[in-house]
Amino acid sequence: MSRKKKTIMTAQDIERALDRIALQILERNLKTREIVIVGIHTGGVFLADRIHSIIERREKVNLPSGSLDITLYRDDWSRVSQNPIVKKTDISFEVEGKALVLVDDVIYTGRTIRAALDAVMDFGRPSSIQLAVLVDRGGRELPVQPDYTGMEIPVGPDQHIHVLLHEAADIDEVVLEQAS
Repeated sequence: MSRKKKTIMTAQDIERALDRIALQILERNLKTREIVIVGIHTGGVFLADRIHSIIERREKVNLPSGSLDITLYRDDWSRVSQNPIVKKTDISFEVEGKALVLVDDVIYTGRTIRAALDAVMDFGRPSSIQLAVLVDRGGRELPVQPDYTGMEIPVGPDQHIHVLLHEAADIDEVVLEQAS
């Protein structure tokens, strides 16, 4: 079976989307010092780092940021793998009463975000949890919607979105792949 690939976001598109998301986060959260940024492993961590840097550069503040592994919080982890690979969660700051911005690369069913919400609550109770995603591909199974979105694109069940970031892939682009 061959696969057709199409670039739907270039490096410039990604940069522009992350700039816009960072500005929207600042507009919504007037108390900048109350914001904490947490990326969901794996792709969300790189994007969270970039958003974090944009906000710090613009506002000249030091914001806490971290990473979250949700592997053992997933409701489907046993179906995905009998030996899940657990990555590091790094939240070494107070989340209680903060405006926590969760960052992920793609939102699809909403199950990753549901698991992330459970994981975050183990660290305390933020005043709000907001969701930033680079790509919303639709197809939700749970009532979860992002607060900040770089791109919305309806994607069918036989299609996949691949977010390639230079931190891991030496290129910045988002690719739509279709089985043919």
